[in-house]
Amino acid sequence: MRIALGIEYDGSRFCGWQTQPQGCGVQDALERALSEIAGETVAATCAGRTDAGVHGLGQVAHFDTVAERPLAAWVRGTNALMPAAVAVTWSRAVSEDFHARYAARSRTYRYVLLNRGVRPAADHGRAGWCHGPLDVERMQAAARLLLGEHDFSAFRAAECQARTPVRTLARLDIVRRGDYVILEACANAFLHHMVRNIVGTLVYVGKGAQPPEWAGAVLASRDRARAAPTFEAAGLYLSAVEYDAHWGLPSAPHMGLAELLKGYA
Repeated sequence: MRIALGIEYDGSRFCGWQTQPQGCGVQDALERALSEIAGETVAATCAGRTDAGVHGLGQVAHFDTVAERPLAAWVRGTNALMPAAVAVTWSRAVSEDFHARYAARSRTYRYVLLNRGVRPAADHGRAGWCHGPLDVERMQAAARLLLGEHDFSAFRAAECQARTPVRTLARLDIVRRGDYVILEACANAFLHHMVRNIVGTLVYVGKGAQPPEWAGAVLASRDRARAAPTFEAAGLYLSAVEYDAHWGLPSAPHMGLAELLKGYA
């Protein structure tokens, strides 16, 4: 039997998604709990491996097991055996041709950026920070130059293992809510550090260090050295993974930007 799971986690408490020898990954915590519920060793595969400090709101994973358990056991039972910083939010039985990574149509990441002169305290580990004022309109103009199918080598980490740097960025929204600037990116897939590198570049534009057109020139150069430094992980959330409806998985749990901002000027 193949089971799909929805997972959320506080990335500041883990060394990333992927299993590590010291057992500090989200995957380690999940597999330990699932194995205990199943009574056998369980290996989980996720839709998108997140780095240390990156959070998950809508992560999806699957695993195979011969154990017959009520679907609720894969949620409540697993959660009872995991640290408080990670939780399974839903479970579904799926056919064996479902794959959390390869069946995904798109991924959506959200970056929450605190834009004020004082560093975050209550939001420490949950939001990025830029102390200088940011011009969101300039950032939006730069973001539009990155939309579409491109070679995103300029925004790719040196250790990225993807077979191709070509990705299709379908959406890159930037809005301000009080002291917060929220960036939301949706693509068929992302390269290692791609979102954080884009955020860093857009912040350079927003604070006036570069014109909006510079973002397009960086993209066209395919040269990572031309882009801004990688922005911190703290504000990054894997907010949703989208699949075709025939898989019967729950819709994305995150609140969209329109709903998030409803009622705010």
